[in-house]
Amino acid sequence: MESALIITSAEKNFISICEMLKFHSDFEYFHASSLMEGKVNILERDFDYVIISHPLSLEKSGAETGESLARQIASSSESLVILAVRNEVYEQVSSVCEKEGIFTLPVPLNYDVFRQALSLVRSMRHRITRVKKENEDLKVKIDDIKVIDRAKNILISQYKMNEQDAHRFIEKKAMDTRRSRKETAQAIINNYED
Repeated sequence: MESALIITSAEKNFISICEMLKFHSDFEYFHASSLMEGKVNILERDFDYVIISHPLSLEKSGAETGESLARQIASSSESLVILAVRNEVYEQVSSVCEKEGIFTLPVPLNYDVFRQALSLVRSMRHRITRVKKENEDLKVKIDDIKVIDRAKNILISQYKMNEQDAHRFIEKKAMDTRRSRKETAQAIINNYED
């Protein structure tokens, strides 16, 4: 189940955004009525989406804005951020935020536009997740190759094998012992280091 933190000081905006999200029944909604409460929620748990919507209650300092919080979230977490801002500042805020990967919408929120934006953001999230998985898989493969190459170098230098013979030796040993080539290579490295 995906989770969405909705930061807005207006209860009716929270309810309205929840209604717009209902077409995605697999959402768990959380509400923060101020920027500070939103920051606390984000520190306590991870959210798939953070929706920051005008109006926002100003904190005592009054220095932080929805835009600055959105930029902070986008740069320090994996949450995808949708920022809804007043129409008169939409162009200015959007031009800055889009470079940070923040999806910006003008207030008042239009139901159809919000649904389209959320669909776009969700598809972006799925794509990012897939690319991250592929990246992790590649890192594992690279690590495997490094270990295997290190074992080959040991076989070449200590046992005077050529590169092809070392490669065949590791593959045959792996098949004979029913272990992966990386495990076999690591055992060669461990034997050499002992």
